Amino acid sequence: MKKVFASDDSKFNNQLSEFISNFNSEGQLFNNGERNVIKTKQIESTLVNVKSFRVPNLINKIVYRFFRKSKAQRSFEFAQYLQSCNVGTPKPLGYFENKGLLTFKDSYYASEHLQADLTYRDLTTNFNYPNYEDILRAFTRFSYSLHEKGINFLDHSPGNTLIKKDENQYHFYLVDLNRMKFGHMDFNTRMKNLSKLTIHKSMIEIMSSEYALVSGEDEDKVFKTMWQETQDFQYRYHRKKRLKKKLKFWKK
Repeated sequence: MKKVFASDDSKFNNQLSEFISNFNSEGQLFNNGERNVIKTKQIESTLVNVKSFRVPNLINKIVYRFFRKSKAQRSFEFAQYLQSCNVGTPKPLGYFENKGLLTFKDSYYASEHLQADLTYRDLTTNFNYPNYEDILRAFTRFSYSLHEKGINFLDHSPGNTLIKKDENQYHFYLVDLNRMKFGHMDFNTRMKNLSKLTIHKSMIEIMSSEYALVSGEDEDKVFKTMWQETQDFQYRYHRKKRLKKKLKFWKK
């Protein structure tokens, strides 16, 4: 197993490595998703969060073995880069990979577990959440700051931003980090980056208002573009779901 750690604390690293080695039988299940499994465990004074990525298909076993960084390695390196840019993300602790001679087996990404007060998704389901509009506008400013830093978070979706409250301030932390691009983002790329977050026009109205305010762009242009990108994403998303449903039917 390849092991890469963020710190030089050998005692902590050994315990973390042991947790990974016994992942199936140790730790508290935090999320058992369709693709990945997340568990937590207290190691010394740190509550550790470990994400086990789904074993890739045969083609990707070869791709990840020889040609591309694993999702775990990308998550770790992107987290370190975000930290260097003063962008919130749970503290990275390390990543782990199992590789065979010719194929890639599995991988794990470890970070500190961050207990959030809410996620962006909560804003899409509870419009009466305290200080709702303030949080949504603060989130929009956070997204704008990502764009200004050239951080294109490709999985900028409702569950992937954790939010913590500190008196009257809100702090945002990105998770699920393995898909990112870096570099200058033009206007349309920025609007497309915000298209996966909500289906609610009322939220787009608030976000476009704040984005126009901080960016200096025309508010009507921001709203129309953001709303169109949102509708386009929803169309593609539901078309893909329909196709998958048809394929499952024909396989029966």
